[in-house]
Amino acid sequence: MEAQRLEKVRAALKRQGIDGLLIASPYNRRYVTGFTGTAGTVVITQDRALLVTDFRYTSQASQQAREYEVVQAAGDPLELIREKLAGAGVAKLGFEKNHVTYAGYEAYEKCFQGFELVPTDNIVEQQRGIKDEREQAHIRRAIEITEKAFDYILGFMKPGVTEREAAAELEYFMRKNGAISSAYPTIVASGVRSALPHGLASDKPLGVNEFVTLDFGANYEGYCSDLTRTVFIGEPTERHQEIYRIVLEANRTALEGLKPGMTGKEGDALARDCIAGYGYGDYFGHGLGHAFGLEIHEPMRFSQKTEDVLEPGAILTVEPGIYIPDFGGVRIEDDILVTETGIEVLTKSSKELIVL
Repeated sequence: MEAQRLEKVRAALKRQGIDGLLIASPYNRRYVTGFTGTAGTVVITQDRALLVTDFRYTSQASQQAREYEVVQAAGDPLELIREKLAGAGVAKLGFEKNHVTYAGYEAYEKCFQGFELVPTDNIVEQQRGIKDEREQAHIRRAIEITEKAFDYILGFMKPGVTEREAAAELEYFMRKNGAISSAYPTIVASGVRSALPHGLASDKPLGVNEFVTLDFGANYEGYCSDLTRTVFIGEPTERHQEIYRIVLEANRTALEGLKPGMTGKEGDALARDCIAGYGYGDYFGHGLGHAFGLEIHEPMRFSQKTEDVLEPGAILTVEPGIYIPDFGGVRIEDDILVTETGIEVLTKSSKELIVL
């Protein structure tokens, strides 16, 4: 698996006329090497593949990164890399411009004098956008854990329980059931706070006659899931029910219309036009969804400006919402796999309005 990924990186470098690539992103490092440690720099040229790490990780890296020459750095790893590249025919050295700080770039300039430093954009991320069978299996398992947690939390939530307590219970349940961790900070937003698209859990107690938005996911073997469901505690008014129905219709409309070859802009419009048609377009201010995998947000997105094309093997969220200040909000989010002929909806949790 890693051998194929390595060759794809080399092919991309050749197309761009770059002799070597420094990989700084920990997610990209894991993807191309299989190494799960937290420290290390990867260097890929046409005839060498180096993973430079320190004493803590050399044994682990040697076991996991079979396609790489693992080198232990006692001092500055960049100095060691420069020595390894000397005389290797590397004139143009690429670096990941989206993952290097200004201080990091200054260190590159100082160390790699004599090399032409070339900023690169998403060389590895483009590969990561298409999930192989192993990655798909990990994501499916992460989703299973997440959906079990959703079923569990419905019996835990009641008036007086705080948002933070509900979030902690979700995360504890997921870890007990196989997750490494939560995929991202858990969102539990109730009442007027449900109008906050990213309303992280607070000390607010759950009340009566209000929405509760739950946005959470599991990390399983490094891969994420992402689920949002909005439930109601008490007796929903006609307005509550109307908003929920519109968001659910937008969600279903998008799922029915998405297909490979469609742009992110076209996918976004499926749900956005539905919501706007009911007069709530101004209350849907974010994109319809995003790709995810090793990271919870990866480059491919559904948005009003995205021209990226959906390809088979991509996994993304579909998450329309309506957010009304001083009233509340609804988001309903599913995870999808793009197939050769359409999409597979990976999340199975009920989307009918659940009233507690």
